[in-house]
Amino acid sequence: MGTADTNDEGTAAAVEGIHIENVTRWLEDRVELQRPLTFALIAGGRSNMTFTVTDGGGRRFVLRRPPMGELLPSAHDMAREHRLMHALRDSSVPVPNMVGLCQDESVNGRDFYVMHFLDGVIVRDIEIGRTIPVEVRTTMSRELINTLAALHRVDIDAVGLGDLAKRSGYIERQIKRWSGQWEQSKTREIPLIDRVREALLARIPPEAETTIAHGDYRLSNCMMDRTGPVAGVLDWELCTLGDPMADLAGLLGYWHDPSDPDVGGDNETTGLDGFLSSEEMAGLYAEEMQVSLDLVDYYRGWASWRLACIAEGVYARYLNGQQGTQDEELDLDLYAESVIRRVDKAAAHLGIA
Repeated sequence: MGTADTNDEGTAAAVEGIHIENVTRWLEDRVELQRPLTFALIAGGRSNMTFTVTDGGGRRFVLRRPPMGELLPSAHDMAREHRLMHALRDSSVPVPNMVGLCQDESVNGRDFYVMHFLDGVIVRDIEIGRTIPVEVRTTMSRELINTLAALHRVDIDAVGLGDLAKRSGYIERQIKRWSGQWEQSKTREIPLIDRVREALLARIPPEAETTIAHGDYRLSNCMMDRTGPVAGVLDWELCTLGDPMADLAGLLGYWHDPSDPDVGGDNETTGLDGFLSSEEMAGLYAEEMQVSLDLVDYYRGWASWRLACIAEGVYARYLNGQQGTQDEELDLDLYAESVIRRVDKAAAHLGIA
């Protein structure tokens, strides 16, 4: 388990992925804290490694760093995540307060950033979901849509993000990016991945108004207040400028309806009583943003295909031992099968037999 205990001298014990003394000194230059610091690897991280950091007085922070070992180009960009949350600090989108970004690799081997700890609950599995009252599940569903709409209303130039990425060709760029990631991380051949990609390229819809696109917006990537509102949107690694409908489709790609045949994983949680259906979620977004859902099946196909590519990368990293020692067991066979399920769902959305 990635937890820093203390030995008889009161010094923090070694933690995989953390140079404790260097990180402690770096933090001491930015915030008041009491030694020793203890670090606990948060289970469930499928991309970057996330640690809770607790000082001797009980004050808590969160540290994010890339996984260990060889990384894919352009992936795990800590500076990008930090920039996004810092830029949105005064917006209507709830984000954690940043402590700072470290790009001096002599400190911890890789870039990392630290943010203040947010109180709340991350509903990352069905066991946690069952602890949420039914009426609060409904509120959470609505608040997720309200927060997504707030993000898509942000003036990108006013918050200093106008140069974050190109303002055109989002879907085409996404297909190119994830095709490349698939080729570099795949552990087996799945011909349907290529067939879906070709269909997506052939059917790219007219471009919508450019907004901030979180890229991985879902229930388990938000810190939720226990009364229902979103306390903070997390995991901004994939954020860019793009098509807002793609964010909605990404959310729906992780949203499980009780009638869905592929029960399991993150999706299963939202099948509990009280959570709205994916159709209701899409309808709320369309009403809030005054947009049409005519092309939502295309975007849902793209989102499921992209999730298949992402899941294969996660699977490959776990096979290579790059995610650190976690206290959460991952069924690798089941995770490998999830890649197939996701690309099958993409094909279904696009009407590919």
